[in-house]
Amino acid sequence: MKTGSFDPCELSESVIAVPPLCRNDAGKIEYGQNARLIKHLESGGVRSLLYGGNAVLYHTSLDDLSTLCANLVQQTSPNTTVTPAMGPSFGAAMDQIEVLRQFDFPTVMLLPSRDIVDSSGIAQACSKLADRLQKPIVLYLKYDQWMDPVDVVSLERDGVIAWIKYAVVRDNPEDDDYLRAIMDSFPRERMVSGIGEQPAIIHVRDFQLAGYTSGCVCVAPEKSMMMLKKIQAHDWGSAEELRGYFRPLEDLRDQISPIRVLHEAVELAGIAKTGLIQPMLSRVDESVRARIISALTTMNLQQQ
Repeated sequence: MKTGSFDPCELSESVIAVPPLCRNDAGKIEYGQNARLIKHLESGGVRSLLYGGNAVLYHTSLDDLSTLCANLVQQTSPNTTVTPAMGPSFGAAMDQIEVLRQFDFPTVMLLPSRDIVDSSGIAQACSKLADRLQKPIVLYLKYDQWMDPVDVVSLERDGVIAWIKYAVVRDNPEDDDYLRAIMDSFPRERMVSGIGEQPAIIHVRDFQLAGYTSGCVCVAPEKSMMMLKKIQAHDWGSAEELRGYFRPLEDLRDQISPIRVLHEAVELAGIAKTGLIQPMLSRVDESVRARIISALTTMNLQQQ
């Protein structure tokens, strides 16, 4: 695992993979299978891993977080950046920081919560968390107007934010006044598109964000990394073709559940046995599994 201070250049050097977390039939983290998934991603050229929503760290225990972090340090290559997540509640995040500070992660992402929060309060929490962590943190903007750009300016001025994951879903990603307002408040070279391959071309080309996160990169890392390189080369036609490659699975994720569908797809593609999903979520049923298999077949991915 790469250690030390966060380097903004890393945001454009690799697709930022957001993997699921493999568990066994007892619900315990299955580290051998997670190692398989990490090796698959690294073999495809990915050098940045973000453990957050797809890993369901929203509901993780302190013991799970501690063991996960220890294993990620051992299982990732020296050139791979790992960003774990904390929260979403303030109290949980403060407790989790005591675990996270034992490892030299460049930064940590605060998971977003839509309930019982307001913009000024979120800003106060971010400041306290970064102070306790003793490092700038990743701000995850998932909901429209979740934070006022004025508060983002304040956090940036105080050195609280390492980078921003922007993941507000739009019917038309070109029409996004909130993204424009945030960009007026924060350096775009430290912002990434956070909704996978589908809006990535528009976000990187038209809004000039540094890069993008992806869940589907877990099933086809070479394709996703190729898409990033085509975008950076301004080869828009090839980038669009690669974006279309991911669409069958991305459409299912949008229709059913981004986390649950990806969790199943990684196993059905023969990459790693993801097993049980974290409680508070359930595995998809057989009818959805059949649809995932169909999408993977369209993508020419091996099934188990």
